[in-house]
Amino acid sequence: MPVSIYRLSVPVFVRGLKVLSTLLEEAEAHAAANGIALEVLVNARLAPDMLPLSGQIQRVSDTAKNALGRLSGKGAPSFPDTETTMAELKARLEKTIAYLQSVPEAELKGSETREVKLNVGKLGVTFSGEDYLLEFALPNFFFHVTTAYDILRHNGVEIGKTDYLGPYG
Repeated sequence: MPVSIYRLSVPVFVRGLKVLSTLLEEAEAHAAANGIALEVLVNARLAPDMLPLSGQIQRVSDTAKNALGRLSGKGAPSFPDTETTMAELKARLEKTIAYLQSVPEAELKGSETREVKLNVGKLGVTFSGEDYLLEFALPNFFFHVTTAYDILRHNGVEIGKTDYLGPYG
């Protein structure tokens, strides 16, 4: 039996968002224990031309919800990128999870062949739904999850690979 687009997307995105929320809790604890203002972490970045932690969280959210919106053909909710606090970032992750969990599996039936058109850089690209999910949405999602992890780790938050992978079972 083939694996459904739903199974390849919703549980994967939700797991990644929950792991990221836990990493933000670790960051809060680290900041409190070390007298670091939370806005320092929220605005931290790895390089001057990269998005800060807040931007990474926003892109993770956008990637997950827009993927389901495109695959279902119904669009996704729009969240303005106005988060400036750790609490607001965690709330955005929760809103994203709630949206993902509200999408019925039936809405993604047949989406593997749905045409998805994107502007990637200056190029217009057309994917099948399956290729869009596997070749664009999931890699983009995990790029931003990993970058958020790296920002926190770079700023002294004591997290490791098992924190990134999250709990099983």
